[in-house]
Amino acid sequence: MDKKLSLVGLILIVFTSVFGFGNIPTAFYLMGYSAIPWYILAALTFIIPYAFMMAEYGAAFRHEEGGIYTWMSRSVGPQFAFIGTFMWFSSYVIWMVSVSSKVWIPFSTFVFGSDKTQNWSLLGLSSTQTIGLLALLWMAVVTFFASKGIEKISKVTSVGGIAVACLNLVLLVTSLIILFLNKGTFQQPISSNSFFHSPNAAYYSMLAVLSFVVFAIFAYGGTEAVGGLVDQTENAKRNFPKGITISAIIISIGYSLGILLCGIFANWQRDLNASTTNLGNITYVLMYDLGYGLGKALGSDSSTSITVGTWFARITGLSMFLAYTGAFFTLIYSPLKTIIKGTPKELWPEKLSKTNDIGMPVNAMWVQFFIVGIIIVLTSFGGQGASAFFNKLTLMTNVSMTLPYIFLAYAFIRFKSNTDIHKPFEVYKTRGAAVFSTFIVILVVGFANLFTIIQPAIEGDPSSTIWMIAGPLLFSIIAILIYSRSKNKIDKYEGIG
Repeated sequence: MDKKLSLVGLILIVFTSVFGFGNIPTAFYLMGYSAIPWYILAALTFIIPYAFMMAEYGAAFRHEEGGIYTWMSRSVGPQFAFIGTFMWFSSYVIWMVSVSSKVWIPFSTFVFGSDKTQNWSLLGLSSTQTIGLLALLWMAVVTFFASKGIEKISKVTSVGGIAVACLNLVLLVTSLIILFLNKGTFQQPISSNSFFHSPNAAYYSMLAVLSFVVFAIFAYGGTEAVGGLVDQTENAKRNFPKGITISAIIISIGYSLGILLCGIFANWQRDLNASTTNLGNITYVLMYDLGYGLGKALGSDSSTSITVGTWFARITGLSMFLAYTGAFFTLIYSPLKTIIKGTPKELWPEKLSKTNDIGMPVNAMWVQFFIVGIIIVLTSFGGQGASAFFNKLTLMTNVSMTLPYIFLAYAFIRFKSNTDIHKPFEVYKTRGAAVFSTFIVILVVGFANLFTIIQPAIEGDPSSTIWMIAGPLLFSIIAILIYSRSKNKIDKYEGIG
């Protein structure tokens, strides 16, 4: 008999699946200490109720293939399921657009000691256009090697993932050393106001503050992965709800502590207010400040402190570059294989679903490259500066990655109402509890995305709003067209009609 997960083992898996180091610098940059209440709120209103939903799905459909498509198809219907699954897949397309551009920031930081991408120029192009061309090159190279099954590359780059995880420890230990040497002085002063008002002028309005919630939700991404852990958990009916709740508390405390630690060595107005600082490079800027702060706390002169800061940034850059590379080599084919293999084969042209001798959907991967390439060109040649470009990509990614949560949450109500589905594990014992939790999740995710989408337009940047709307809308239309093309065959496949 296979050994099952203990309560502690479950907590560790959830923590490592969800907690992301990069969310801490982003939160401190956007909201300072006032990000903390929103991270706690997101844990209570999103990760806990949503994870329980995923657990019930996972237990009910544990013997069936197809993942989230099967969950939604059996609960609501094949068309809804396909649109929701296609939206999930499209979020990874937007992720690839973003990361293929952002990956050059850690590369630059490692090579030069700081982010120089805003000064790069090829063939007389602007820095943003240059990054766009490099992003295309990155996509082409990774698609080519991944289609050949170069597994060793992703294994080597997994070292980056371990290194990024270690950055949490570096932040904690170094910050506490600086705090001790500086006799308890915080560079970013703490007051009762600090937890309710952002030092960032862009987040003074209530609309902007509410739009930050999507960052908090994004910080808890990966929760759907816990759905398959119910059967692997010892005494699941008691331990699983307890494990998820404890994990959410630990993760929110971890984020809150990390944000507080940033204030030990960085002052927002002094260190983060530069026009060159953006959502793409904030992690490296803050890690430079951490190293610089350590040098100063140890009594070193400015030159030595700058050197220490630069090496902190370089090591972070290398770690993040390797982690991005490893993730890219997996995600360039994994979601694609999932949507093609996990949905009815009648939906796809035979050439698109065809795999090579190592199981890679090569034709589909190059179609994916073409789609990502078009979006890269359109966004990078849109006429904005590098900081605005990276900020836009981050917002697009956050919106696209969180929208599928609404589909899965809505389907959960129908799932609970369907008496034909055997439910061996239930956290929500009554329909009322399920409806209330679903309402909360949809409300939080829906309004967070709404505020994120409309805020740029209200503040004079309609371009960002259009792109955040255009992505999900375009992919929804594509999903409807693909489904409509093969509707009769799918209905027959699903046993409808």
